[in-house]
Amino acid sequence: MHRVLLVEDNPVNQEVARAMLEDLGVEVLSVWNGEEALEKLAVDRFEVVLMDCQMPKLDGYATSTRFREWEKDNQRARTPIVALTANALSGDDEKCFAAGMDRYLSKPFT
Repeated sequence: MHRVLLVEDNPVNQEVARAMLEDLGVEVLSVWNGEEALEKLAVDRFEVVLMDCQMPKLDGYATSTRFREWEKDNQRARTPIVALTANALSGDDEKCFAAGMDRYLSKPFT
């Protein structure tokens, strides 16, 4: 079974994404912020991380950057990170890639 870490601070967005993924047969672990995501990623492995970009405290960009540094320091294979962003503005893709994200999806997504 595929395992996904969903990092999303909005309860409605988290519930919708979780339901969509579970309908596809994916095992989903959800966390509310970047700090929780880093804790989970340090002790567990996932096929992919779905990362909300706009979160309080530690946003998705900073979380991704820190995780990429942790992967390198711990010689861990790269885990794909897909940005979830409500702002599909020009330049957002470059910002995601610069933070170490691999792809991005604009919200709402299907």
